[in-house]
Amino acid sequence: MKMKIYGDGRSGNCDKVRLVADYLRHPYDWVEVDILKGGTRTAEFLAMNPQGQVPVLVLPDGRSLAQSGAIMRYLANGTPLLPNDQRTRAKIDEWMFWEAGNHEFFVAGCIAHMTFLGKARETRDPMRVERGDRALDILEDQFGRADWLAGDAMTIADIAILVHTRQAPLGGFDLAPRPSVRAWIARCERQVGMDALQV
Repeated sequence: MKMKIYGDGRSGNCDKVRLVADYLRHPYDWVEVDILKGGTRTAEFLAMNPQGQVPVLVLPDGRSLAQSGAIMRYLANGTPLLPNDQRTRAKIDEWMFWEAGNHEFFVAGCIAHMTFLGKARETRDPMRVERGDRALDILEDQFGRADWLAGDAMTIADIAILVHTRQAPLGGFDLAPRPSVRAWIARCERQVGMDALQV
């Protein structure tokens, strides 16, 4: 019996988990959950994750695990995406915690505003725009000095931050003046076998 990943194909957080599972060739069944139609509010789903959020990983023995970062760590443990070196793991955590608190809410929030809600660019929350631009500038500085976020190779930190960063133009952010970010996105896309995003 294979593990199952419950997710909405439009969700960046679900993409993070799917990319890690695919890259590491973990066999799984994808179960599509439409969050806009209440798919995370059914009794069956809430029994797996009382938080009512995707993604959810269900192991072959029936145990479940929620939150994209936790699932990514579980899937990647002991692989090159999450190596055993303690300092590298700490740097991975540093960037993943940063992404959760200083990147996703702002960049992904603007993406959702313009794509899920269909709102105009000029109606974005100015605070989200300011903080999103700051997050992208921090990444531009990082990738001006290093190819990857933690160590000398791609890790789950890169995948965690890749998903919404490559979609940032869908939220009205301009990547043209951030060549180091664009180069990093291209490196990640080649590594995980993704086509370049056309926006």
